[in-house]
Amino acid sequence: MPNLTRRSFLATAAAMSAVSLFPRNLMAQTNDVVVGTWGGTFGDLLKVNVDEAVMQPAGYNIIQEISGPVPRRTKLISERMQRRGSMDAALLADFDMYAAAKVGAVEKLDAANVPNYGNILPFLKKAHSVPLIYSAHTIVYRKDLITTPPQSIAELWNPKYKGKIGLSDFLYTSNMAYAAIHNGGTLSDFDGSEKGVAAWKELDAKLLPSTEAVGQALASGDIWITIISAARGYSWSKSGIDLGWVVPEEGAFPAVYEAAVPKNARNPEGGMAYMNALLDPAVQKAFAEKMGYLPTVKNGHISPELEEKIGFSEAEQNRLWQPDFDFILENQAKLLDTWNRVLKG
Repeated sequence: MPNLTRRSFLATAAAMSAVSLFPRNLMAQTNDVVVGTWGGTFGDLLKVNVDEAVMQPAGYNIIQEISGPVPRRTKLISERMQRRGSMDAALLADFDMYAAAKVGAVEKLDAANVPNYGNILPFLKKAHSVPLIYSAHTIVYRKDLITTPPQSIAELWNPKYKGKIGLSDFLYTSNMAYAAIHNGGTLSDFDGSEKGVAAWKELDAKLLPSTEAVGQALASGDIWITIISAARGYSWSKSGIDLGWVVPEEGAFPAVYEAAVPKNARNPEGGMAYMNALLDPAVQKAFAEKMGYLPTVKNGHISPELEEKIGFSEAEQNRLWQPDFDFILENQAKLLDTWNRVLKG
């Protein structure tokens, strides 16, 4: 046993005394839940309506890890090989979540751990994730410049809109799906999509780098018509842009945003609690009112006035496509190459 001098004894005693002065709860490890998400308005809505209103009172400390969807999906998939990942809940668009689930990067859901799971609308239920919000990539147009609402996707290739058609570079998959359907293809082959994209180039369609850039181009009148979510159309219209949106007679590409718990989460129980909180009716209402996305739960009621502005009729709902994510996943690189080669080459 080492010799204990008077000086070292006093130092040790002082340190032990200082530790005993700290409250026990400050010494305990916090119940952190790391959430991979978007920032901006989306992240702010989560912070106020989920993180602070639901999770904090339940004893959780939420840490938002903000990034773009591509690096978040890449990180989620790459970390599945590690003993412990960096996220406890990951939020992604439905296709990105499908890709992650396909390689075993997220936990299978146990409905017993997500009490609100039973309230999810049947057509949105998944085995590995819960849907936070949904809309559809519809035709969005300037009502003051296009006075007859477009009913068919053919209007996206109407020569009278030459130079006024806008395309989000980020939404190339949805855009190419529209091009395929317009040219006789299906969502399981995308046949004819290259022909449709080439026709857009002939019509001097404007390729815009982001969703925000699409909104700015609509506001300025640089473009009159585009493919973007109806929720975005509603959100931009609140700023004074005279916009309309249509689910065309041929249908539209759904836009669903989901949450899942990574396979190797440090706090899976906290991640499940976060998923359950996302399905809270008050949370759903907040996203509908602020961003125009529809509730994904049966008890997520919104006002009739808001429903009129952002909702889909039963006929429109039935026209929403069911994407073949296996085909898109297998051919994503090819689709992107075609998009870039034809429009940017």
